[in-house]
Amino acid sequence: MALRFSKMHGSGNDFAVIDSRGGALALSPATIRAMADRHTGIGFDQLLSVEPARDRASAFYYGIWNADGSPSGQCGNGVRCVAAWLHRAGALALDDTVQIQSPSGPVAVRVIDAHRVTVDMGVPIFEPARIPFEAPHAAKHYVVDADGQPLEIGAVSMGNPHAVMVVEDLSAPALARLGPALTGHPRFPEGVNTGFVQKLSTRHVRLRVHERGSGWTLACGTGACAAMAVLRQRGEVDASVQVDLPGGSLQIDWNGPGERLWMTGPAAFVFEAEWLDPQAGD
Repeated sequence: MALRFSKMHGSGNDFAVIDSRGGALALSPATIRAMADRHTGIGFDQLLSVEPARDRASAFYYGIWNADGSPSGQCGNGVRCVAAWLHRAGALALDDTVQIQSPSGPVAVRVIDAHRVTVDMGVPIFEPARIPFEAPHAAKHYVVDADGQPLEIGAVSMGNPHAVMVVEDLSAPALARLGPALTGHPRFPEGVNTGFVQKLSTRHVRLRVHERGSGWTLACGTGACAAMAVLRQRGEVDASVQVDLPGGSLQIDWNGPGERLWMTGPAAFVFEAEWLDPQAGD
């Protein structure tokens, strides 16, 4: 069976985007893992499907699967690529704000030009039970034991759970251990995306993210939103912040608790091809 896809990336966070506007995509986790393999498959951090809307308020729905075949609730870089894909397909006009539906709820998108998209990422969620994160009450700082040591983190949901840890050096060797240790920490019952953030100024930070189901990625849109939200909640950054990731930069704008957070960044097409696999219809 031939499954046509578009290879795309947002700041180096890469995807296979599949046109499923004729009906929901049904692939087994094993098939997704085979497609994600960077040696014998397509190679990607997440698989995205563009599907018919599931409510009348949205124009489209998009599904998200991690490289290990597990489903994901939200993907900031991915939704920008979905919007750019829809624009190239003639389904979204430039400068029109349109609502599309993710597994974790609706988001509004606006295609600024063929390669740049702004996304309304919603209101950051700090309540532990809704992240989910095991804690008696919401706080700006938490201490968790990981890799044999106490670590101070912030916790927030941007449609998926995030732990944010401020560090002085993103190249510190210890991060290679701490990323996986926090991502699988038992106080996050659904796992967590772990972001290590280095403050350069109140308007500029650097970030590395270890994602649940995908590992270290060149960029994580929801991770950039989460890092900014945690720091902004603490009063450590301004309302507009540039977040530099290994694959590129994102602009995050958020006025503070209770307000909606906006993310602006690139979306790029790499190539079009077909996946030929007998299991593609599982």
